[in-house]
Amino acid sequence: MSQARVQAARTLAQVLRGQASLAAMTTVDLPPRDHGFYKALCFGVCRELPRLEHLAGQLLKQPFKVKDQDIQALLLLGLYQLYYMRVPPHAAVGETAGAARTLKKPWATRVLNGCLRRADRERDTLLAAADQDMEASLRHPAWLVDTLKQAWPAHWETIVAANNEAPPMTLRINARSDQTRDAYLARLSEQSIDATATPFSRDGITLAVPCDVDSLPGFEDGDVSVQDEAAQLAESLLAPHLSESCHFLDACCAPGGKTAHLLERHAGLNMIALDNDGARLTRVSDTLTRLGLEAELCEGDATTTDWWDGTAFDAILCDAPCSGTGVIRRHPDIKHLRQPEDLTGLATLQGEMLDSLWSTLAPGGVLLYATCSVIPAENATQIDRFLARTASASALPLPLECGEPAGAGRQLFPQTGGHDGFFYALLHKAAN
Repeated sequence: MSQARVQAARTLAQVLRGQASLAAMTTVDLPPRDHGFYKALCFGVCRELPRLEHLAGQLLKQPFKVKDQDIQALLLLGLYQLYYMRVPPHAAVGETAGAARTLKKPWATRVLNGCLRRADRERDTLLAAADQDMEASLRHPAWLVDTLKQAWPAHWETIVAANNEAPPMTLRINARSDQTRDAYLARLSEQSIDATATPFSRDGITLAVPCDVDSLPGFEDGDVSVQDEAAQLAESLLAPHLSESCHFLDACCAPGGKTAHLLERHAGLNMIALDNDGARLTRVSDTLTRLGLEAELCEGDATTTDWWDGTAFDAILCDAPCSGTGVIRRHPDIKHLRQPEDLTGLATLQGEMLDSLWSTLAPGGVLLYATCSVIPAENATQIDRFLARTASASALPLPLECGEPAGAGRQLFPQTGGHDGFFYALLHKAAN
C-alpha cells in the first residue's frame, strides 16, 4: 500500500498545482490490488480538500514551497487516512511519512511524522477549529458557496451536502438487448448485487453499493453501461422528436454515453457524433464497439461550421462544455481546479456554440441544450439570452418530473443517492 500512497501524492501534487485533473489520471503503475486504495485516496482527499488544507495549515509552522507540493499532498493524504478511513493510525502516520523517502525527499519524513502524530493526538481540537471556518466546514471554496447562495437560496445547502457525498453508481440497460430492466435487476439479484430501478429514467438502475464493472453480468457483452440517471434523460426528452432515419447531430459527444443511449433506443438514427478531441473520440468509438453500435465520428469545433457538409440536421443534442458544478461529487477536484473567472469564458463558449449549431439545424427541427452545471449563467441565463437574439428560436416544454423550472429550461440538483445536477432546455426552430 505504500506505493499507492506515493502514486496518490504524485497525482494530487499535479492537481494542487492546477496541472491536471483526476479524470486525466487514467493509468498508474500499481499492482491491481492497490488500485482501489489509490483511487479512494485521490478522490477522498479532493472531496475533503478545503477541510484538509485548513487542518494542514494548523499543523504547519509555514507552508511547503511550491516545488514540494508532493509533500503537501502526503500530509493531506495522512490526514485523510487518520480522519476519514479505517486505516490504523500507525500505518496512516508511518507509511505516509515514509513515502517521502520514495519521493527522494527524506528531510520531509520527520516533518510529516510530527504533524500527523499531532493530528492524531489533537483530533478533537483541530476538527473543532475547522468547523469554525466556512470553507473547511462546508468543504467548498468561498466563491462557489457565494455563487450557489445567490443562485439558489432555497437549495444551496442541499447542493453542497450532495456534493460532499460519494456518488451512487447508476447503470443503463441496453434497449437493443433481449432483456427488460426487471430482467436485468433479477440477474443482479442472482449475483447478490442489490439494486433498484431509477425513478425518472426508464432504462436506469442504481446500485446500493458501487462495484467494478467486471462484476456486472453482461457488461462486456454490451447488456449494460454506466451512466447517471440525469444524463439518461436526454434520450427521453428527444425521443418524441426523432423520426426513422432522422439526421441527428450529437455535439460534444465524448465520452459517448448519450450517443450510445440514443442509438440503443433509435436504431434508424443517422448519427454524426462530433467532438473537438480526437483522443476522446477514440473513447466514443470503444464504447460504441462494445455495445455493437455505429455512428459517423467527426472531429471538429462546434463553435464553427468548418466540419459541416451543409446537410441540415433534423435534431441536435448540444451537451455543452461547462463548469461541472452539478457533478462535483464525481469530480471533486473541481473544487480546487475551477475558478470564478472560468464561468465567463465558459458562458461565452456556450453562446458561440449555440449560435453555430443553430445554423446547421433544419427549419422545424429541435435542439436539446444540456449541461452538468447548476450555475444560471451557463443555463437559464444562457438560454434566455439566446432566445432574445434568435428570432427563429422558441422553447418547448420539458416533460420532466424532477428538478424545477429555470427560465426556459429545467434545473436538476444533485440528489443524495440519486441523480446528478443537470440542466436541460429544448429549443424549436421555426418552420418558415
